[in-house]
Amino acid sequence: MAATKAILAAEKKAPGTKAPGKKAPGKRAPGKKASKGNSPTYREHPARRLRRRRTEASEELVRLAGKDSRKVLDHLSVATEAFAAGRERDALRMLRPLVDHYPDAVGVRELLGLCHYRIGNYKAAIRELEIFVKLSGSTEQHPVLMDCYRSQRQWKRVDDCWREIAETSPSAELVTEGRIVLAGSLADRGRRDEAITLLEKRNAKAPRRVQLYHARLWYALADLQERAGNHPRARSLFEQVSKYDAQFADVAERLTALR
Repeated sequence: MAATKAILAAEKKAPGTKAPGKKAPGKRAPGKKASKGNSPTYREHPARRLRRRRTEASEELVRLAGKDSRKVLDHLSVATEAFAAGRERDALRMLRPLVDHYPDAVGVRELLGLCHYRIGNYKAAIRELEIFVKLSGSTEQHPVLMDCYRSQRQWKRVDDCWREIAETSPSAELVTEGRIVLAGSLADRGRRDEAITLLEKRNAKAPRRVQLYHARLWYALADLQERAGNHPRARSLFEQVSKYDAQFADVAERLTALR
């Protein structure tokens, strides 16, 4: 795995804010080694892109729901709030009747896929997010879809999604998120040096303004460098993460272990 499950801590942070001073979800207990399995460990911040798409999704549901649109929009809004609050199973329960009645609603399919992803139902997440991509033509959730494919060791599909991201040239954030997942999949395939090169290449130019996705990239790269035995480089990267946010994932623990 490219990074430990501790990177999940970054997901719950609101844009532009620091994480609260509490133990992050997914942070491993002191002395417990990171899992070496293939379960996805990347987590983007899907709620941000959901907010950007809210107007578009609302207009679509108004068209599909007709006279019931107000009730349906209220239902979707409550489900979105539950998702943002970390109550994915509640959101799933609310979304099921919506997807039954409006199977072509892009926003419903997207949120349903993200809920399944958050709770580890990766096959179900793949099904919903593939429908989302087919209906919308969007690459917005490709990093999540890549990580789901990664969990199933579907390497060709991971690579295909990455090529689609490269072809569409979306935001720097989305490209970086995809790069992190691709690096993780390369490491899973025994190609750790390639994974390190991929992330180091993206990290070559210092950002003018550090964003959360930069910290996630540093963390993933530091994890790879530590596993490769490059402890000074790993320590330097973890220090960069700590300067951005000392509460980020388990960065304090990782730094202590490298001293």
